[in-house]
Amino acid sequence: MLKKGDIAPDFTLKGNDDKEHRLSDQRGHKVVLIFYPFDFSSFCEKQHACMRDDLAAFRNADARVFGISVDHIHAHKAFAKSLGLEYPLLVDFHPKGAVASQYGVYLADKGFNGRVTFLIDANGVITDVMNYEIPSVPETAPLLSALGSR
Repeated sequence: MLKKGDIAPDFTLKGNDDKEHRLSDQRGHKVVLIFYPFDFSSFCEKQHACMRDDLAAFRNADARVFGISVDHIHAHKAFAKSLGLEYPLLVDFHPKGAVASQYGVYLADKGFNGRVTFLIDANGVITDVMNYEIPSVPETAPLLSALGSR
């Protein structure tokens, strides 16, 4: 798994918004990359609901939020709509888990991502890595605190 101080690998992935999102296009802004197992699982729903509810605080910290899982674009679209998400969910579907593998969070034996959040600074350097148990709902306060201290 990548660690604090590493350069975040660049990628281009399609989002539920039908746009191509390239990490390097976010230079000049902080980025929150949320790798998560699956759309519509109870813990993932709660995690994204928390992010949705605190999205204004992330935007105030000049952070761009992206979710990444191995789900298909149609699942992402339905999941984002069901939760009213206003940040992109990126499709790491084919080849399955390719970007998650670059970050060291794809669990090949299970076929899905671990629940890991990377905070990336405006220069593309990873400033924090928060690794959570799969059956957990990460709190947003530590993420916001870490973003505020940069």
